[in-house]
Amino acid sequence: MNKNRGVGIFSIGSYIPKKILTNFDLEKMIDTSDKWIFEKIGIKERHLAGSLEATSDLACKAAKQAMRMGNVKAPEIDLIIVATSTPDMFTPSTACIVQDKINAKKAACFDVNAACSGFNYALDIGVKYIQDGTFNTGLIICAETIASHATDWSDRDSCIYFGDGAGAVILRPSKPGKGIIGSYLMSDGSRGDAIRAFAIGSKYGITSETVRDKLHCVSINGKKVWRFAIKAFPEAVNGVLKKGKVAIEDIDFIISHQANINLIKYGMKKLGLPMSKTYTNIDRYGNTGGPSVAIALDEAVRLKKIKNNDLVVLVGFGSGLTWGANLIRWNGKEDFIR
Repeated sequence: MNKNRGVGIFSIGSYIPKKILTNFDLEKMIDTSDKWIFEKIGIKERHLAGSLEATSDLACKAAKQAMRMGNVKAPEIDLIIVATSTPDMFTPSTACIVQDKINAKKAACFDVNAACSGFNYALDIGVKYIQDGTFNTGLIICAETIASHATDWSDRDSCIYFGDGAGAVILRPSKPGKGIIGSYLMSDGSRGDAIRAFAIGSKYGITSETVRDKLHCVSINGKKVWRFAIKAFPEAVNGVLKKGKVAIEDIDFIISHQANINLIKYGMKKLGLPMSKTYTNIDRYGNTGGPSVAIALDEAVRLKKIKNNDLVVLVGFGSGLTWGANLIRWNGKEDFIR
């Protein structure tokens, strides 16, 4: 590991599909109401991928936006990591499909599945590859199509949450002390039954019975998830701050997984931070899973809520169970080295 070589987010992008499903639309499908959904989780509408849009399509559109923002050409990219729990297919990996679609012929490619913590995990992996000099330009993407491909729209307990989307960042070497300072990643497989989708894998496979019973769809135990998340959010933030030897008072901004507005409010209060130090878009996009962190980060940066030299924490938590955070000293363009 080259301690004199930092790694920062050089550019960023995101993509939200055009199709919108509002709470009023859901009122016609299940026993619910716009008022109840908004008060319970803070969502007004969510976006769904089109019938011809796969996860890789969303991933490519987010990637191309990040490439345009940084004026990065496809031949410069030598690493592509896609974090997803809804890949296009078993094989090839979604990262390899993205590589072909954007014509990044020189890139090593692979997928990561850490569900709603996927962006946090993939970002940390990409940082390590670039910091040790193995690669120089990494494209880190988190993309999910949970709403369009893994949601049971008759299940009132789960269908109200999900939307589709993708976020991407391009990592490059930066001056030491700038960029991603460190990460805190944790898992607890013993509690994995809180959020799960049974079918498709080797244990249950795909049969007429699993399709009939909708075992390929995500199911949620809301009480278990809430009890987990209210602890995981502040733990991940405090964990990464401890590793980075940074006080909570020094944090300028937090970008959280957009799981539930009341959960975000609870987590910020638990940390002793005002809501002005975070950014939320769950009302417009719903819970997009792991991409929600990258999408919110992209919007916050474009709105200039995050500035050069700010201390930023990205935090995710979800299925697995997994949780984690990344601590970033935000880079200016002058901080990058080639």
